[in-house]
Amino acid sequence: MKKAIVSLCICLMTASSGFAASSKSDLQDRVDAAKTVLDQIMAAGDKSIPMNIMEQATCIAVVPGYIKGALVFGVQYGQGVVTCRTGHGWSAPVFIRMVGGSFGFQGGGQSTDLVLVAVNDRGFQDLLKNKFKIGGDAAASAGPVGRNTQAATDWKMSAELLSYSRSKGLFAGINLDGTSVTQNKDDTETYFGGPESFENVLKGNVPVPAGAVPFVRQVAHYFSEAKHDK
Repeated sequence: MKKAIVSLCICLMTASSGFAASSKSDLQDRVDAAKTVLDQIMAAGDKSIPMNIMEQATCIAVVPGYIKGALVFGVQYGQGVVTCRTGHGWSAPVFIRMVGGSFGFQGGGQSTDLVLVAVNDRGFQDLLKNKFKIGGDAAASAGPVGRNTQAATDWKMSAELLSYSRSKGLFAGINLDGTSVTQNKDDTETYFGGPESFENVLKGNVPVPAGAVPFVRQVAHYFSEAKHDK
């Protein structure tokens, strides 16, 4: 019964707010917000994503303003962007949706920023799927924090994705088990002005749109910094 109510709440939330058509301007705002979130997280010093994890990153997803609805069982919904490492840099971004049940946020009507870091090819392949569930289809862990942390090295053995959250200025790893990640093909098509497959974009076969250059360039900067920070 509880599961059915949660599913209904998710449907109501996504129907009312998530599936409205996004304009090109809306999508550009999302890309810009993703850059801002990443900059703020990486500026957090000892609370940032560790350099040894950035060095291993194959893809980075940023979901600005992941929202917890004021519903009985707690439903979260957000939209974000993904870029992946290619043989000649980082790819143009594609758009994703994330939907999940309650997993420990405090209070109601709260917004938080999420970051997913794919740390191997399995994580990259997950993001090529039309839809997958974190903790079910894809092995994920709450990511460790700290500029050069050597702790929590188990992620090297088992995790495909490392997950982080930032809320009210605090940044930490978070458990997103049960959260569904879905390709947002409509938004991706709107942003590029025509149909583009996730695989084609994330493998670097599509030029980075001018509006996405600052975000992609900044991701590349942090990856390069991590490579030289060894």
